[in-house]
Amino acid sequence: MSVHPVSLADIRSAQVALADVVLRTPVLENPDVNEMPGGRLLLKAENIQRTGAFKIRGAYYRILNLTSKERACGTVSYSSGNHALGLARAAQLLGSSAVIVMPSDVPTAKMNATRALGAEIVTFDRDTENSADVVARIRSQTGRIEVPPSAHGQVLAGAGTAALELFEDAPVLDAVLVPCGGGGLTAATAVVMAETSPRTQVYAAEPALFDDTRRSLVAGERRANPVGQRTICDAIMTPMPNEVTFPINLDLLAGGVTASDADVRDAMRFAFEHFKIVTEPGAVVGLAAVLNGQIAIRNRAVATIITGGNVDLAQFSALTGGTE
Repeated sequence: MSVHPVSLADIRSAQVALADVVLRTPVLENPDVNEMPGGRLLLKAENIQRTGAFKIRGAYYRILNLTSKERACGTVSYSSGNHALGLARAAQLLGSSAVIVMPSDVPTAKMNATRALGAEIVTFDRDTENSADVVARIRSQTGRIEVPPSAHGQVLAGAGTAALELFEDAPVLDAVLVPCGGGGLTAATAVVMAETSPRTQVYAAEPALFDDTRRSLVAGERRANPVGQRTICDAIMTPMPNEVTFPINLDLLAGGVTASDADVRDAMRFAFEHFKIVTEPGAVVGLAAVLNGQIAIRNRAVATIITGGNVDLAQFSALTGGTE
């Protein structure tokens, strides 16, 4: 097994540091739901986390580890929404500042919410521009410190605290499905399970048109998504697995599963009807993969992390009501 940039010890240290900052979110289970497939279905509800997603865990822990001089310089990152909110709030809490590079087609509600937390937004065209180039330019011009959504050991350690909580609350699991964009939470979850529950299989769950991690795992090397595709799962529309998280996922994951936009809408309705939670599309691709039969659940215990709930009322109503 390879040496990874984050370990269970790192994640445990982050858990101690974040204890008074992040919410310990519940693991939801409904016995009536379990009767349907004949197995246990558990949902780790990070949609009710501060700023509405798990991302504040990694963002806060990274800024916490900056020097006072680095914090004064401020931070910069790419994000399509949830990392932006987490980083903006973390910077606010720790007396720093944040510039967020966002795709121009990100929902207006996420941009407005990010600005409301004091962050500055710089937009780019995801089909013609590279977010990394925009971030690099801002770094060179301003001296800001990059806090990436996933490609840093301390960000991974913070994210991994969600998976550590899941293990502590549900220590006997056959499989965990993690919504996967950049692959950070997926990688951190794989590290936690590899070191605490090796029998638990961890899968990357992706939109059908953005399954770069699944295809990369099959190929054994990073593969990009075709340019110009779209999905309702805007939070995990990443171009390709990154260089930090993919080696971890290649080493530790059991594989990848996918869900169509129609599957995702069904999963959003299912989570609302049976667990009474509001979820954003990208947060339920793992649940969608269970519901569409890609992962066996009969006589097994299967968990998925509901990664966020940042969806406006109009969008949630349209997606769960059967219209685009």
